Amino acid sequence: MVPFGREILARLVSDKTHQLLTTDDNPQTTNNKPNMKSSQNYQNHRRWVPAFHFVTLPLVIVLVIASFVNLYRSVDSDPFSALLICMGSLIMGSLYAYTRIFSLKVQSRVIRAEENFRHYVLTGKPLDTRLRLSQIIALRFAKDDEFVELAKKAVDEKLSNDAIKSLITDWRADYHRV
Repeated sequence: MVPFGREILARLVSDKTHQLLTTDDNPQTTNNKPNMKSSQNYQNHRRWVPAFHFVTLPLVIVLVIASFVNLYRSVDSDPFSALLICMGSLIMGSLYAYTRIFSLKVQSRVIRAEENFRHYVLTGKPLDTRLRLSQIIALRFAKDDEFVELAKKAVDEKLSNDAIKSLITDWRADYHRV
């Protein structure tokens, strides 16, 4: 790759560009003012979607349990409609699980590609193939100045994703997670 092309690529994935991209359409902000008490860091980086995690999940669980209780109670009478309700509740539970699983798999693939590209731009080499996906996902929070060193350390010391996140000194927020 020619040096000029590499400079352009470096600007595309630099931390400054990342900050510009995440500031304008950050779902955690309104009029560029954070809704959170502080910026994203190791302690608050996990994302919970209340309607998905705390409303829909319990309702799906209750639906599945109640449908099987209904089936058990209707065995002596007409179990056909109760059986259909059970099948519907199992389908709902499967849809709930698979919407999360599929979106996380796509996100993981995107993160792997982005971080491999970022490492290539910074070093001229792809990421070490010995890095596990969980390590690569944890490395996405490291800014460019510590990313390469942390990636090498993660391979050499076989660091867990939690250990990698705790070693990051300058956190690069990710507000676009699924």
